[in-house]
Amino acid sequence: MYKHILVAVDGSQQSEQALAKAIQVAEFHKSSLVIAHIIDLRNVTGAVGFHDSWFVRIENDAKEMLARYKELAEAKGLTKVETVLKSGNPRFLIAEELPKTYHIDLLVTAATGRNRVERLLIGSVAEASVRQAPCDVMIVKNAASE
Repeated sequence: MYKHILVAVDGSQQSEQALAKAIQVAEFHKSSLVIAHIIDLRNVTGAVGFHDSWFVRIENDAKEMLARYKELAEAKGLTKVETVLKSGNPRFLIAEELPKTYHIDLLVTAATGRNRVERLLIGSVAEASVRQAPCDVMIVKNAASE
């Protein structure tokens, strides 16, 4: 039985499918759900002024996305829903730090996300999660590719 579920989202269709699956599993197990988004700071370039305005815009968009996803989960009947917005390395934060911090026993993530080029060069968050997470990991495949 899963008590604490973490789902990683990035706004892509694939991560929304992972969110739907996480909500479904949380409903079944009557689990708490943590919906997390990581702003990947490794992609930041340019002058400080540009960085500041860029980051504020990205952060506000992420907060709005998380609020929508929380509302969706609560509309499905979940009562213990929390959102987390952090910046840093998604592979480390999702696969290692957040599961430990929130006592996660199931991590749900999409097989692919927004940044397919980086995934080819460095490896995906899903791949890192399978190798490093201290809990069970559910990889949700893209329904459109089946």
